[in-house]
Amino acid sequence: MGKPVNPPSGGEIENINLKDALEERYLAYALSTIMHRALPDARDGLKPVHRRILHAMRLLRLDPKSAPKKCARIVGDVMGQYHPHGDQSIYDALVRMAQDFAQRYPLADGQGNFGNVDGDSAAAMRYTEARLTEVARLLLDGIDEDAVDFRETYDQANEEPVVLPAAFPNLLANGSQGIAVGMATSIPPHNAAELCDAALHLISKPNATSEQLMQYVPGPDLPTGGIIVESASSMAETYRTGRGSFRVRARWTKEDLGRGNWQIVVTEIPYAVPKSRLIEKIAELLQEKKLPLLADVRDESAEDIRVVLEPRAKTVDPIILMESLFKLTELESRIPMNVNVLAGGKVPKVLGLAECLREWLDHRREVLIRRSSFRLAAIDRRLEILGGLLIVYLDLDRVIKIIREEEEPKQELMRVFELTDVQANAILDTRLRSLRKLEEMELKREQKNLQDEKAKIEELLGSEKVQWKTIAGEIKEVRKTFGPETALGKRRTTFADAPDTSDIDFAEAMIEREPITVIVSEKGWIRAMKGHQADLSGVQFKGDDALKTAFFAETTSKIVVVATNGRFFTLEASKLPGGRGFGDPIRLMVDLEEGADFIAAFPYKAGSKLLLVGSDGRGFIVPTDETIANTRKGKQILNLDAPAKAVVCTEAEGDHIAIIGANRKLLIFPAKQVPEMTRGKGVRLQRYKDGGVSDAKVFKLKDGLTWKDTSGRTWTVAKEDLRDWMGDRTEAGRLPPKGFPKSNRFGE
Repeated sequence: MGKPVNPPSGGEIENINLKDALEERYLAYALSTIMHRALPDARDGLKPVHRRILHAMRLLRLDPKSAPKKCARIVGDVMGQYHPHGDQSIYDALVRMAQDFAQRYPLADGQGNFGNVDGDSAAAMRYTEARLTEVARLLLDGIDEDAVDFRETYDQANEEPVVLPAAFPNLLANGSQGIAVGMATSIPPHNAAELCDAALHLISKPNATSEQLMQYVPGPDLPTGGIIVESASSMAETYRTGRGSFRVRARWTKEDLGRGNWQIVVTEIPYAVPKSRLIEKIAELLQEKKLPLLADVRDESAEDIRVVLEPRAKTVDPIILMESLFKLTELESRIPMNVNVLAGGKVPKVLGLAECLREWLDHRREVLIRRSSFRLAAIDRRLEILGGLLIVYLDLDRVIKIIREEEEPKQELMRVFELTDVQANAILDTRLRSLRKLEEMELKREQKNLQDEKAKIEELLGSEKVQWKTIAGEIKEVRKTFGPETALGKRRTTFADAPDTSDIDFAEAMIEREPITVIVSEKGWIRAMKGHQADLSGVQFKGDDALKTAFFAETTSKIVVVATNGRFFTLEASKLPGGRGFGDPIRLMVDLEEGADFIAAFPYKAGSKLLLVGSDGRGFIVPTDETIANTRKGKQILNLDAPAKAVVCTEAEGDHIAIIGANRKLLIFPAKQVPEMTRGKGVRLQRYKDGGVSDAKVFKLKDGLTWKDTSGRTWTVAKEDLRDWMGDRTEAGRLPPKGFPKSNRFGE
């Protein structure tokens, strides 16, 4: 290897901290993404790519009434002149502008395959054609009348508009989605007629709040319809702050098939959910047996959506069936709202409903003033020319003589008739064929009309009241074009309250209910055998493992497992491994700390109680409803000081508690002496010199105390014979009756 080369000396090199260089570059990137790519302008609701597409289509003269042109031609123009990015991204934006299921008011009128609600993509741009729609025409209306500023394009060869005049409330009407750097935007579409009503209200009452405007704009109006089931208070908060979300459900009806049979037909699905994906997900859940109420799903859609759902039996409740589907599939989806837009085209800001409309109205006023000033200048120029023509008209022959004979006709005309430069040029530029039209009456009429128009514009520019009145008139025209009685303007999304389902146990409705026998081995392996198996003699175990406990349950049950560290875990019976193998270790299903073990497993019974005892003799009664854990980590119920462990968890049905220690002393005391708690260390149940608790059980005193000995025989000691062992909590107790097992366990 040669020697490392030193950098050349001289003033070329500048040392910069990497941190500063990165910060500066990243900030520049972030700003360009925010400003020039991902966030829409609050005034016209467009991102630069859409604005450039519309501007290029206008220059290609693709008006709503003209013939469409190939999309490849449009994309080529946009890319070559205005948008130096990939042609596919431009075409994707154009396609989306033409999809009536993606845009509430499409800005492009497409011919050919522009994709569909199933999520299929459009044909290649060489096959499709497009032109502007009436909505796009409104957005561009007045752009050549100095209504908006223009800036140089990326290569300084051309000009493009900074914002469009936007005679249509596009930001909220069509919505927008975008992910910038450190911020995102998500605006659902709304109904244009409702937005116009709200804007008119805002013109008459400039201080109206978003809540007040909600009497006109009750909520989004999605291209694919559906039903919004969000509460009014939550929607009011969303429109006030500009942040929130809406729950949208599919629209469905119950179709009678005769003889008590029926099926459900879904006719509208939530916005932005591809239909094919939705049906695939339902079919997948059907295969996994997670939709026991559903027998089949079919897509019978043609132009309109028709998804047929067949119930498992005609006795199924359609509401419960649909609620279970809403819970598990995208038939219900959340549509986020985060109105993060460039306020004034410059500052990213989250705007509420009132601020959004205010931005649009202020922009409309500016456009009106600029267009009026532009028109005023044009009128002044024309009036000057008319003045000259009227002077000349009186002596046409002399004008012709001057033009024919003079070396400098322009100067001579200006001297003879006292004309201005502009007037003289206009006369010299007049064609001979126009001379026959130069009637004095015509010229005077045009002059009078222009003077009247000029007076009107001057009045408009001088009075804010007149300006707002003009804007209100324009908005009323837009409202008429997109009113509720028009095909495009009719509201598609409706509002409803979701049915009250608090009394439905969905866990049960979701799983096919079948009897099972749950088997837990000594080493903590668990499995579920089909049916209620009373005889378990044929059940095999791994190596030196053996049966610890077995119980009957159902696939809809929750299985509660208790560990020596006082934690309770919940397993879904439907997810337990089948009975063919040895099952799976419970440790793989929950997060159990090293060194801890399982002491009990049983099916969850709502409303029952458990006696929980630690080896240190402390314990309490806990309601089972408090022990259900929703995570793998479980729920800490019994708090223990090392080296104590949880040793007993048994059903607390009865009025007395029998407890026996490792010292073989038995004590019986009333259950009401033990407190009921949801978690804690508990109270002392029995006193020991050394050792700890072996076993405990809760029983009804009138039935006597029973236990099983090692040979499986059941012993019972009657109430009157238990007197010697009866006492109070915290006593030591005495040796158990004859026949009590050596294992110190009740064995049941």
